[in-house]
Amino acid sequence: MRKFFISTLLMALAATAAAGTQVICITKTQQGKRFDGIGAVNGGGATSVLLKDYPEPQRSQIMDMVYKPKFGASVSALLVEIPGDGNSTQGSMPSHSHYRGDYDFLRGYTWWVMHEAQERNHKLALDATAWSAPAWVGNFWSDDMVDYYIAWLRGLREVHDLELDALGCHNEKGWSGDFAKHLRRAMNERGFRNVKLHGFGNWGDRKMEFLGAMQEDKELADALDAVCAHTYSEIPLTREQRDAAEAMGKPIWNSEDHVYLKGFDCLISIVKCFNENYIISGATRIINWYDIAGVYPLEPYSCDPAMLLAREPWSGHYEVREALWGYAHYGQFCEVGWQYVDEGCRKLDGGGSMVTLRNPATNDYSVIFETKEAKEAQTVELFLDKKIGRKPLCVWLSNAQQQFVRQQDITPKGGKFTITLQPRTVYSLSTTTGQQKGTFANVPASKPFPLPYEDDFEGYSKPGEWGYLPHYLADLIGAYELVERPDSKGLCIRQTVGEHTLSWAPEWHHYTILGDSAWRDYEVSADVYLNPGDEAGLMGRLCDVGSGYGIWAKGYYLKLDEKGTCSLVITRGKRDQKELIGDKEQQEAILARKDVEIGGEYTLDTAQAEGVTALQWHNLKLRFEGDKIIGYVDGAEVVSATSDHYKKGMAGLIALLGKKHVSTPYFDNLRIAPLGKSKVSSLQPASNIKPLYYLK
Repeated sequence: MRKFFISTLLMALAATAAAGTQVICITKTQQGKRFDGIGAVNGGGATSVLLKDYPEPQRSQIMDMVYKPKFGASVSALLVEIPGDGNSTQGSMPSHSHYRGDYDFLRGYTWWVMHEAQERNHKLALDATAWSAPAWVGNFWSDDMVDYYIAWLRGLREVHDLELDALGCHNEKGWSGDFAKHLRRAMNERGFRNVKLHGFGNWGDRKMEFLGAMQEDKELADALDAVCAHTYSEIPLTREQRDAAEAMGKPIWNSEDHVYLKGFDCLISIVKCFNENYIISGATRIINWYDIAGVYPLEPYSCDPAMLLAREPWSGHYEVREALWGYAHYGQFCEVGWQYVDEGCRKLDGGGSMVTLRNPATNDYSVIFETKEAKEAQTVELFLDKKIGRKPLCVWLSNAQQQFVRQQDITPKGGKFTITLQPRTVYSLSTTTGQQKGTFANVPASKPFPLPYEDDFEGYSKPGEWGYLPHYLADLIGAYELVERPDSKGLCIRQTVGEHTLSWAPEWHHYTILGDSAWRDYEVSADVYLNPGDEAGLMGRLCDVGSGYGIWAKGYYLKLDEKGTCSLVITRGKRDQKELIGDKEQQEAILARKDVEIGGEYTLDTAQAEGVTALQWHNLKLRFEGDKIIGYVDGAEVVSATSDHYKKGMAGLIALLGKKHVSTPYFDNLRIAPLGKSKVSSLQPASNIKPLYYLK
């Protein structure tokens, strides 16, 4: 009987092949690696800093769209940045340990993101690594950094009742076998034996060079539960690298890939990325940067990588990008712990790729096709093992015209079925049920940031419940946190990072931004309290905050030091733009300097303000009216300039840094008002913005 079956199968294969149909036999369902999840990074900067300020129900809806199973993206893995005070592309997030001996496990919103994500999906794999670290760590590959990681794991467990699935050694900064061994020993000894350690999270042609050391060092090989690197879609693993990892029994993970595209092209490229990561490089966990764009549009990478845009907490408006449904084509059809079926993971003859995944406990299976590179329709016939080939399959499709739409089911006959695949289309077929294209009605309309605006910071009765973060501010470097005023008269904010960080990207002054990049004529003011040695100020008409790797601002700022020296400064001038400042002699002098380049700071005016000393509150105000810019101290005009180099932009606060010292000033009574409106009224955050954490 078996010979007759094989003979019949061979005849059928020959007939379909002659007809131009690609025939794929899936009979060895046990051959394939464990599926460890697909998902996204939350981090690499403060990628979701504005999400925390969304009102309900929109804040919960956004989280549902990404993390709720079989609703939206339905990702199965989340990798977060362990915040370290330094810039790491999309700004900075406050560390749990600013200085040695300091621990606070409520700082920032990352803990909240992890809790909310796993609350929706208890099977979600939680992963983490650090981009930057505070200065006290000294060297990233140090025992101090081991202690830093262990403290974060302890806070995650003891304060937030969460367990991490895996921890990465570092993000894109080389590798150290000794560090991995020390960290593994410490995790084992201090109660985190079950947390997998992966390394080393690098990119480029040399990203897997540590494999040779692992082959020669058994302790290092034992320390790493998985090997990982970045961007296999750009530089796949070689056959030799894949063989080396597999010979040691190590799963291969991609801890950060990138798909910087728009529209449907982003959707289909995400599926192509996931498929080819396994087919070519053998990667069983694939994480893309990043998930929810809760950042101002001014910031780099503020749209194209993300699956959802959440950048208007004041209005409640958000947008789902086509990219989200690329994740859904995987996320709603498989779970961590399933198994790849190697016979069904391959490139297609007519262009495109397919991956087959199976639930070993139930024999449910899913097939994900993408035909991005196909030029015409192609037919595929699948012959299935009898263990999996009897159930009907749901079919979901995405193309440029429609995304994640259910099609007519397929019922295999005699253990086989045929499907015709159109070019530039994604298909998910599955014996599982319950998939849906989640959506919410009545998403609020988009609105610009409202003016006038003010915040006296007295509305945060328990700062820890808000992660110590005020509404609407987005830190680019450093940490602007809610604290008690130094005179004990209520609350204010302070830039709390007093040293140069081990920043992932090049540093600049520590600053934070808010508002609307379309603002033109307005004034921004705040009360400032300077410690000895501090310089602080206000920023305006910010129209650029750097490339992501580096956060130099384009705009103006007004600064004041403890001795009353006040200066009006323009940043990031270009030698080929003679409109840099209004005065012709100053223009010629600046253009003659060889050091005039992007990243420059040029003083437009400076003067001495009367009565300014450290350890006192003083009011600063920066006013823009056409090409006239004026700086005030305690109500008196001190500096001014004529410049139309930057005509519009956002506002911000700045704490300046020296060679060894970073200013840690206090700010209070922040106000922004358009010119022509004398009355300044408070923009009150909506009452349905809920705290991140609840304290007894």
